[in-house]
Amino acid sequence: MKIEIPHKVKKIIHILFESGYEAYIVGGCVRDSILGKKPKDWDIATSAKPDQVKALFKRTVDTGIKHGTITVLFGKEGFEVTTFRIDGEYEDNRRPKDVIFTSSLEEDLKRRDFTMNAMAYNDRTGLIDLFGGQKDMKNGFICCVGNPVQRFKEDALRMMRAVRFSGQFGYEIQKDTKKAIGQYAGDLNKISMERISTELQKLLLSPHPEKIEDAYRMGMTNVFLPEFDAMMDTRQSHPYHLYTVGEYTIKSLCYVPNNKIERLAMFFCHIGKPLSKTMDKDGIVHFHNYEELGEKITSQVMRRLRYDNESINKVSRLVRWHNYCPELIKKEVRKGIYKIGEDIFPFLFSIKRGDILAKGQSVQKEKLLYVDRLQDIYEDIINNKDCISRKTLAISGKDLIEAGVPEGKEMGNILEELLNHVLENPQLNEKEQLLNILSTLRT
Repeated sequence: MKIEIPHKVKKIIHILFESGYEAYIVGGCVRDSILGKKPKDWDIATSAKPDQVKALFKRTVDTGIKHGTITVLFGKEGFEVTTFRIDGEYEDNRRPKDVIFTSSLEEDLKRRDFTMNAMAYNDRTGLIDLFGGQKDMKNGFICCVGNPVQRFKEDALRMMRAVRFSGQFGYEIQKDTKKAIGQYAGDLNKISMERISTELQKLLLSPHPEKIEDAYRMGMTNVFLPEFDAMMDTRQSHPYHLYTVGEYTIKSLCYVPNNKIERLAMFFCHIGKPLSKTMDKDGIVHFHNYEELGEKITSQVMRRLRYDNESINKVSRLVRWHNYCPELIKKEVRKGIYKIGEDIFPFLFSIKRGDILAKGQSVQKEKLLYVDRLQDIYEDIINNKDCISRKTLAISGKDLIEAGVPEGKEMGNILEELLNHVLENPQLNEKEQLLNILSTLRT
């Protein structure tokens, strides 16, 4: 097969070859090219030592020279060139203590994680696939290179990467690889939460977020997200629900666009249910006020997963308000937008649809019609540029000061009251009319 390599990458490989060294594109760029996808990065492996690479190119950066990586710069673009290497002893289940440079491509490839990532290519030699990566891809398997136990003992994060790749490509994890993950999932506690969180998010944003169930079945989520295990173990004995809380969550994820905020909100929406579960005298399970509890738990979990404050704020608020259902009239929807926040209100539609589609079909049609109508009203409000927050109110604190209102709590209360009038009737959002309302409020 032939892979189309960018001109600058070809040039680097050509210079290395003309200087007496081997050089190939390796890893993900080969895999993605075989799949017909455009690679984001083009990594080059070579028999040349780092100092030899630096001597051949005018502009380089010592990106990771200790481990053999030099970045070669062409204009504003940089390409990582790494010397063939054998990894030394792994002391922290993540990175080798040291590396040994080698002239053998085979030695370099056999230290890699999965067969689909252990292929090399250049235009002179063609595809080099020593471990059956192409065959595994064709059969839809993620398979470790060599002994899976050794691969995971070297780098425990590879277990999360296996599930993440499964989600990205829709592949199954090969049985020996899966068995080894089940045995060594506990080693994930030695990996930083930031790295685990990165892999988790890529999985949740993948075309197959349902693969998170594999992480649960193999014991991984119990290490870094026991709240999800609790969801998987919580049954919903209710006419509207066919699954456990976790199974229902997994199903709903598949109906939500792969936007970061929406997928995370859908993932955490029902995280408050296990701790709020009650059962009535008829054996029906209820989860009263699980949304408020879920907001708190979501915030705690996302902080543990090292998410940024903005994402935590948006996702936790969506968890709190995902069941909010205002009356389908404009003034109530305007109030709802202000109450929940205009920054997250548009996400409610996909969250609600995902929630509904994961339930039994008997309740879907009516509830989906409600969401469609709610979205229509919302879009009409936005298109009309109705005032839905203080920042679009036609009167400001400065105007109130000029009207004799002192700064402080009274001013805040008055602005809130004026906004309530405008949410009820957007035609009132004119400075003169608001000043007339102000005069009545202060008499």
